[in-house]
Amino acid sequence: MSSADLHKRRGSAVARGVGSILSSYVDHAAGGTLTDVDGREWIDFAAGIAVTSVGNSAPLVVEAVRDQVSRFTHTCFMVAPYESYVAVCEQLNTLTPGGFEKRSALFNSGAEAVENAVKIARYFTKRPAVVVFDHGYHGRTNLTMAMTAKNMPYKNGFGPFAPEIYRAPMSYPLRDGGLDGAAAAARAIDIIEKQVGADNVAAILIEPIQGEGGFVVPAPGFLPALAAWARSAGSLFIADEIQTGFCRTGDWFACTDEDVEPDLVTTAKGIAGGLPLAGVTGRADVMDSVHIGGLGGTYGGNPIACAAALASIETMRQLDLAAAARRIGSAITTRLRSLDHPAIADVRGRGAMIAMELNRPGTLEPDATLTASITRSCHEAGLLTLTCGTYGNVFRFLPPLVMPDDVLERGLDILTEAVNAHR
Repeated sequence: MSSADLHKRRGSAVARGVGSILSSYVDHAAGGTLTDVDGREWIDFAAGIAVTSVGNSAPLVVEAVRDQVSRFTHTCFMVAPYESYVAVCEQLNTLTPGGFEKRSALFNSGAEAVENAVKIARYFTKRPAVVVFDHGYHGRTNLTMAMTAKNMPYKNGFGPFAPEIYRAPMSYPLRDGGLDGAAAAARAIDIIEKQVGADNVAAILIEPIQGEGGFVVPAPGFLPALAAWARSAGSLFIADEIQTGFCRTGDWFACTDEDVEPDLVTTAKGIAGGLPLAGVTGRADVMDSVHIGGLGGTYGGNPIACAAALASIETMRQLDLAAAARRIGSAITTRLRSLDHPAIADVRGRGAMIAMELNRPGTLEPDATLTASITRSCHEAGLLTLTCGTYGNVFRFLPPLVMPDDVLERGLDILTEAVNAHR
């Protein structure tokens, strides 16, 4: 059946509110490419939004999933536990930043992990307020919509939202008028203290590099200053590493870049090679403060997803995908910085999480129209790219970390041609 036929079927079966970037329907995927049911190949610069870092069918993951399916698919860890859940938690406790004793709990999605991190923080501190940041994205549930900054399409018409969520200004070097990290943190802290009150803050929750908000990399010193303030105020510092985690930024976790040790870390996306799994990991005293039965869920830490996660982590180790991310990011950044286009206002990112922001030449006025036009040209030429940003003017590049060099270069050639065609 063709993509056109499937698209017609979709119209009478799938809710209109569920969107898709492509109108082509995937048949199989491997080696950094997707192939649709019509036989057309797409170079994949999206990785399922930073999920398939080890590839779409990594051999160790395939083997582990097949083995687990043949043994059992589900028992619910809260009813009849199993070893792989424990093993994933052990890996998270070891890999996440922080030299202290840790505990973990497993869930299904990034949004669910964020919600549980907030639950834990409020329970431990006995405080109500959670501080998030401009341009931040944390999910689509009611609580995480309140925490997400962008209205359309994520929040519009879906309120009212959960209370006691407060927003502070992010460090956004391109748009901050020269503020360094310390000054940007001081600006945010001043607002928190005046508008929320330090004694009311259960947690500061932030993406070390923002994802949907535009791959915004805060200025050096911003995250350490916020973490230090949280510590002094008796609140928790929560790192949302859902998009940045598991080698994506050239290290296991982005917080490591400035030696920030969060009290809690949320994970998902790249953890399990494409299967739904998420986690909250943090200080043992914080995690263990919650009463028995207070954390959990029917499918959280599903055994198939846990098997996939263990195999994904082993793949990352064997192939040194943190180094691969740095190599991929260097190649993308070099090519983007060689593009001589007046609308390119910024190239930023870390590892294989790179962005290109387009503004009207000589201004900070976002050019979402040009961004959309170049995106269409990339798609027409067989390159799957994603956009992001509060203003819809940022390209985000997230290739699988196992993408071969020749496929990466072919994708960058298509991107270069598309950018050069829009002058």
